[in-house]
Amino acid sequence: MSAVAQASSRRIGIVAGGGTLPFAVAASLQQRGDQPVLLAIKGYCDPQLVSCWRHHWVNIGRLGQFLDLLRAEQCNEIVCVGSLVRPALSDIRLDWRTIRAMPSLMAAFRGGDDHLLTGVARILETHGVHFVGVGDVAPALMMPEGVITRRVPDPDASRDIEKGRAVLLATSAFDIGQAAIVVDGHVMALEDIEGTDALLGRVARLRAERKIRAAEGRGVLVKTPKRGQDLRFDLPALGPRTIEGVANAKLAGIAVTAGRTLIAESEALVAAADQAGLFVMGLPA
Repeated sequence: MSAVAQASSRRIGIVAGGGTLPFAVAASLQQRGDQPVLLAIKGYCDPQLVSCWRHHWVNIGRLGQFLDLLRAEQCNEIVCVGSLVRPALSDIRLDWRTIRAMPSLMAAFRGGDDHLLTGVARILETHGVHFVGVGDVAPALMMPEGVITRRVPDPDASRDIEKGRAVLLATSAFDIGQAAIVVDGHVMALEDIEGTDALLGRVARLRAERKIRAAEGRGVLVKTPKRGQDLRFDLPALGPRTIEGVANAKLAGIAVTAGRTLIAESEALVAAADQAGLFVMGLPA
């Protein structure tokens, strides 16, 4: 059987959180001949968008429900995509199979997001679940290397990019965030539990309050995976909303790691960046 024929026979489960990326992945899989099945997380996945796809609603903490659905759908590969706020253990309604896994689950919660995600994945893998990365099943959604906009970074922006990468490399061991904003060599903000949109909103507010005195149109948003991060989970992502946030924060542009960053609605993203006079570039991994 050819590689194309083998790919076309795959049924791939998408654990779908918030945002548009789960549906971009589903469309990319369908274009490649695969059969996407969305496992939509209640409270996070968009009900209107998911209704256009074959899907099932799942609850956080219901391991038995999740495994039963995978078996019923014959999904041998699973990809995780979309935003998800870290839940408190006290907020999760557990089923019996989850309760049996509680010692491992408690250990997974004692760490940052990457530690939690990989810990939960190990629990599921003991039940035969095989996780793959978005780059493995939908490579067209990954950021290419180089500048994808009309504007390119000037020497000052390039220096800010390098400082941002160095800062994120230094903080990656603490598993706290994947983004930094650097303006004229000064680290203005690091991403925290609220995510990139809140990070950009914070910098926009600091500009409005004149606590950032640098001229408008200077500074960069840098996003990169943490060192040692399991690239099957929680990859950095960009979309048109990110462009809006960068424009509101009055930065010069965005730099992310090529091949390790998801791009949602790439045509709309580039058009919005060009209209706002921003650069977007993929850095060598």
